[in-house]
Formats: sequence, C-alpha cells, structure tokens
Amino acid sequence: MGKFITLGEIMLRLKAPGHERFFQTNLLEASFGGGEANVAVGLSRLGLEAAFVSAVPDNPIGDACVMELQRHGVDTSYILRQGDRIGVYFLEGGANQRPSLVIYDRSYSAISQSKAEDFDWQTIFEDAVWFHITGITPAISVSAANLSLEAVKQAKKKGLTVSLDLNFRKKLWKYGKSASEVMSKMAQLVDIAIGNEEDCQKSLGIQMDMDVESGNLNAEKYRILTEKVVENYPNLKKIALTMRESHSADYNGWSAVLNTGDMFYISQKYEITDIVDRVGGGDAFAAGLIYGLNMLKSEQEALNFAVATSCLKHSIPGDLPLTSLKEVQNLLKNGGSGRVQR
Repeated sequence: MGKFITLGEIMLRLKAPGHERFFQTNLLEASFGGGEANVAVGLSRLGLEAAFVSAVPDNPIGDACVMELQRHGVDTSYILRQGDRIGVYFLEGGANQRPSLVIYDRSYSAISQSKAEDFDWQTIFEDAVWFHITGITPAISVSAANLSLEAVKQAKKKGLTVSLDLNFRKKLWKYGKSASEVMSKMAQLVDIAIGNEEDCQKSLGIQMDMDVESGNLNAEKYRILTEKVVENYPNLKKIALTMRESHSADYNGWSAVLNTGDMFYISQKYEITDIVDRVGGGDAFAAGLIYGLNMLKSEQEALNFAVATSCLKHSIPGDLPLTSLKEVQNLLKNGGSGRVQR
C-alpha cells in the first residue's frame, strides 16, 4: 500500500498546566500539534506510511517540530523550511461546567504565507494512495485557501482518494470570505467528508435544527443531515459525523455515524467520564476512520474502530493521538475497563 499524505499547519501548543487559568502560575506547557499533523501521527502509529506536507521556519523551533513528527514515524521530507514563524495556539483546559479556551496566534505563519507553486505535487503524490486535508488550513489566509484547493485538485488528478475534515473554526475566518464560500468548492471535489453537525452547517451552509446543548443527541437527525449533505454534494462517497454529548468539560458521550449513500451506520458509544484532553479527538477519529476504511472488512468495523481510536485520545494529554493498533483493538474487544496491564 502507498503513502497517506496530509497537508496543513503544525503549531506550537502552549497550555496552562492542568486545569489552571492562563498565567495562574508562570508556566505554559509546550508541545506541538495541529489537525492534519495529528492525523499523520495517528496513521503512522497505526502502522500506515504517513507523510505530512507543510512549511515551518528554518530555526531551532522548526527543527524541534520536525523532529517530533519524525519521532512518531511520519515522513517529513515534504516539509518546506521557509518563513519567519510557526503558528502558535494557547490552551486553557476546562473542567466541569467551565469550557476549554483556545487563543490563536497564527497570522503570518510559514504555511499561511506559502503558495501552491512552492510544492512539487508530482513528487509528493508519486507513491500516494490517499490525501487528507481539513477546513482549518483554508481558514488561515487567502494564500492557504488557494494552496488547499490546488492540493485537492492535484490529488484528484493523480487518482488519490481525498478526505476532507470540515473542521469549522470561527476564530480563524478573518480575511473576508466565509467558510461556506471556500469549503463548498473543496467539498465538491473530495470523496469523503468528516466532521460534526456544526461543521456541516457552518462550513457547507446546510441548515438544520440540531439540539446539541441538551447532551442527548438523536441519530435520526444525523441521518437526515448527512442525507442533505450527500444530496448537495453527489461526488461524496461517504460522510462521517461524530456525535459528542457534552454533559460537562470532563464527561462526554462519544459516538459517530457514517452515511455511504445507500447505508447509514451508527457506531458503538463510549461514556468518557474523566476526560484528560479532548483536543485532537476529532483528528484521532479521522485517522482511525482512514485506517479502518483501508484495512478493515466493513464500513461498520471502520466506524467502530474510528470511535475507539478517538475515545482513547481523550485519555492522553497533548494534541497527538499516541495510541497503538493493539490498544485500539483491545478496547474494541474488551471494552476498556482501565485495569492495570501487568
């Protein structure tokens, strides 16, 4: 099997320790992460050959960033070393009824200033079978939006399967175009869409009354919503939506649905009662789904595998889904009691 390619921005993540507020103490925990990089790490750790395409500055921070990806087996040979800065995001972890808080510092980052012609798409997609991108990268700048759309076009030209995580980030769409203006063009070209109910409505402009605040989600409404998406984007072969029942910052019900046009699948559900870090949970789901659709026998198995992969991510600090294939398989088989493994 060939390479699985992702493209996007990897950022320096600066988090207040534990559940502290920003600068409650004079510490911030530094690590790296970002949607598409998280997926690349997830795929690599599950045993697939993954490569990440991006741009980071040629300085010690950029070096550390690249080495972190390499540590998890990701091919970094397509990362350009250019630009003046790496994007940064600040995270304050929520608890109970206080939600987590994200503040972005991404203007003029290396990837936001990069152009489509900076990358050798012929070489990047030479031995690839899959290309994954999200709605985050097109949100950071006009240049990044053009880069994202061209990458999708080049991937389709080479015959790759293309997946798009619709990821809507309202704090990023600042350069004059709405998310639906840009994302609808990309969605018309891809094979598989991933997201949640908000992503469908804000990124694709498909409106539907969805009660997500009550903490009790109705799978039938997700069936109707995914059918609307497929009707509007007939090129889509599959769309998967996560279902997060947010009882509090620490306690979520976690499941997902998958619509293939002729079949509608509902995953098993996990009650995650002690969330360590939910950031990157959607990316872990995407990595698990891509793995499952390529390596497992059925769509139902793929969906259950994706939800289990993401469930485990909620137990791990940081953006990156530091799980193994065996751990996911054990959760699916044994239900995850959390007992010490000796």
